Amino acid sequence: MTTAQIRETFLIDALYEPGALNLAYVDLDRAVVGMAAPLDAKLTLDADETLRAKYFTERRELGALNIGGRGVIRVDGAEYALENLDCLYIGRGAQQITFESVDSSPAIFYLLSYPAHASYPTTLVRKEEADPLELGGAETCNRRTVCKYIHLNGAKSCQLVMGVTHLHSGSAWNTMPAHTHMRRSEIYMYFNLGADARVFHLMGPAEETRHIVMKDREVVVSPGWSIHAGVGTQAYSFCWGMGGENQDYTDMDPAPLNSLR
Repeated sequence: MTTAQIRETFLIDALYEPGALNLAYVDLDRAVVGMAAPLDAKLTLDADETLRAKYFTERRELGALNIGGRGVIRVDGAEYALENLDCLYIGRGAQQITFESVDSSPAIFYLLSYPAHASYPTTLVRKEEADPLELGGAETCNRRTVCKYIHLNGAKSCQLVMGVTHLHSGSAWNTMPAHTHMRRSEIYMYFNLGADARVFHLMGPAEETRHIVMKDREVVVSPGWSIHAGVGTQAYSFCWGMGGENQDYTDMDPAPLNSLR
């Protein structure tokens, strides 16, 4: 595949729009990814013709991560106030979902949804409640904190697993050494990047890698057969989300450095 073909197939680059809610349907594991960026008016999550559903979460579950200012999500009349880096899990069966900003620094809600065959309660996870895992080191330029929000030991879900990784200052590499997991696809959304900063996201089979150059708030889809790693021109954060056959965070097939080509 050429660079243009890879970007057309795996990159989602037009979700963020102030005052709007944009969604993209991904045929891989039937994921839906989106962003809601409310300004003065609330935004409503509806089910369009793509889903053939009466409402968005009729057969789905949803994770909503706030990467902006203070905001509010209302789920069937219940109000959930989210600060920056708080995450709300919304289970199957919620019929009315709206997004609002609270003050002049607007909220930005990153949305990730997968089909669900069971219902779990709507659960708010504060950023300080996310299960942290320290990985890497300064000497390998990949010191990072992995924060798990929706997972087996956190907010319960049918198949959605979701969290955030923060690179420490001076580090640039994520998910290196790389891995694949055939039983789950994965979706990355990079954020906290400066306007002139970029991430070179690596993908493809270990023996024949490719890359996509990405900027702030862009999303990349990673099939089960593909590695998913990257290096940035500065420290950054990214939201990772998975759906598929299991929710075992450690279910990975290593791709050692000496295997990469």
